Amino acid sequence: MRIGQKVALVSMIVSAALAVLKIVTGVMAGSTSVVADGLESAGDVLASGLVFLGLTLAAKPPDWNHPYGHGRAEILTGLLVGLMLLAAGFAISFHALLLVGAVHQPPASYAIVPLIASIGIKSVMASVKYRFGKKIGSAALAADAWNDAVDIISGIAALTAVSLTLYDPERFLAADHYRGFAVGVIVIFTGLRVTRDTGLQLMDTMPDEHMMRTIRDVAQQVPGVEGIEKCYARKTGLQYHVDLHLEVDPEITVRSSHDIAEQVRNRIRRDLNWVADVLVHVEPSPRDQRRNGM
Repeated sequence: MRIGQKVALVSMIVSAALAVLKIVTGVMAGSTSVVADGLESAGDVLASGLVFLGLTLAAKPPDWNHPYGHGRAEILTGLLVGLMLLAAGFAISFHALLLVGAVHQPPASYAIVPLIASIGIKSVMASVKYRFGKKIGSAALAADAWNDAVDIISGIAALTAVSLTLYDPERFLAADHYRGFAVGVIVIFTGLRVTRDTGLQLMDTMPDEHMMRTIRDVAQQVPGVEGIEKCYARKTGLQYHVDLHLEVDPEITVRSSHDIAEQVRNRIRRDLNWVADVLVHVEPSPRDQRRNGM
């Protein structure tokens, strides 16, 4: 099992355990904040499940009907996580506003225990997911890291709200609900960011200029390459597929130009592990036209 799948699977187990702990403790302690945070953790189980599914499908090798592989499944699951965050954010904010002004008993003091545990655990999980998401180029894993970051903010807000309510129930009884609204807004903006990033990848947006320059530099190290006419790249999952137009001496044979193109393809795939494959087009170098002033 690949590292991304392992991280997603561990995340599902941890989120499920946190969800049960917070919901049970919240009900026993009479804290709507802790119960709501537990329900949010339950949603994280679904999000991590989607990420696990996406990474599993993305690992399938290319076939006759999917010559570029199945990597887009991983990006698609990242998009679904972003949409889930948007829906959850609106639901949290709306529900919190409905409960403003409601009268209820203050929660028991032990309600803060699962919140403190959740903040610590989620901090570690978010860091691990983001690091491995960047390392393997997983949009879904990075999206799930943002989901955990939202949980950390949510947990801190819940801890603050419960603490204020315990400190002065008469003045801060509604803090629980205002906290919910604020967290909902944060979740919405996080969902928008994740949806935007994954949407751009699905639309074949080019990688940043540094990555494109790196591809060109590696290609030009091959003897016989006189220039790069065009260079395009698109993300098809965890890696990129590159279209490269090489300029070579127009007087050499077709076999020689083909050998140069094959060397470029192999060099890029060897040196850049984030490139899945390279489609090389060979073009005649315009050096003769430049020399003659044409």
